[in-house]
Amino acid sequence: QVQLVESGGGLVQAGDSLRVSCAASGGTFRNYAVGWFRQAPGKGREWVTTINWSGGVTYYADSVKGRFTISRDNARNTAYLQMNNLKPEDTAVYYCAADESVARLRLGVSHSWGQGTQVTVSS
Repeated sequence: QVQLVESGGGLVQAGDSLRVSCAASGGTFRNYAVGWFRQAPGKGREWVTTINWSGGVTYYADSVKGRFTISRDNARNTAYLQMNNLKPEDTAVYYCAADESVARLRLGVSHSWGQGTQVTVSS
């Protein structure tokens, strides 16, 4: 299983941009699809976006479509989530996860999760 570490979270204002990263180790990163999930205070975990192993196929939740972009650099064993036009409702802990199956990952099924990075958007 691959180990994942997120970074890049922080406090921003509404309308700002932020990029968070997910660094992988201990496995063959290109074998895995990668997904981003988020959990706001008092709410359940929400799927945000998924990218397949090559980066050629991506999926987005309606709530972030057109504002967020997922990408990956297999040479650097890292995936990214570029977040533009951030809104206060985007405030959450953001987690990355990896799985060999895109379908499983979209359902939140994965044995590999990062520890999360906090993103706070002030109004």
